[in-house]
Parts: sequence; structure tokens; C-alpha cells
Amino acid sequence: MYYSVELAPARPDGLTQLNIRFAHPADNDLIVPDAIRAIQALHLPGGKGVLFSGPASLPVAMALAHSVAHLYQFVACLDPKIAKFVVAISHTPSFQPGDCIE
Repeated sequence: MYYSVELAPARPDGLTQLNIRFAHPADNDLIVPDAIRAIQALHLPGGKGVLFSGPASLPVAMALAHSVAHLYQFVACLDPKIAKFVVAISHTPSFQPGDCIE
């Protein structure tokens, strides 16, 4: 396993938080398919929004976002500089790209 995706404890706002991290050093050609398998293994039901927290290369981040973008109304990732999740993909007028979630 080169990449890990874990479901975080339930949030009071009902959003799904996924904690992501590299498991073993490798190149993106190995990490990307492994990250997709890891997220598929969670069998996520979808819902209002999904929040990603943890390190990811750009290819991994794009693959993970694509794998859940049609399951959730929006996809956001943690920006540690501002300690907030920033919406990157949205299918709902309630959340726009660039919106921040604590």
C-alpha cells in the first residue's frame, strides 16, 4: 500500500471528513491507482460534502477529488495555512469554490 485514506470520526455538521496520507515512498504512477483503490474500499455513500485532510501530490489530489465529486454536493480540502477547508468542486449553489469551512 502506497497511500492511505481513512474515514475521520463523525462531524457535528454531517460532513464526511477523510484523512489521507502517504504510506510508503513511491512515484505517482503507483500512488494514484493505490489512492483510488483505498477510497473505493471505503464504499462512501455520498452526501452533502466531503472534506480531505492530509498531504497529497497534485496527481493524487486530482484523482481523489474526481473519485468522489459525483457522490457529494461539494469537495473541499484543508488549507493548513488558514486552518480551514476550502471548497474546490461544487455542484450546489450553497457552496462555491473558494468558500471556507471550519
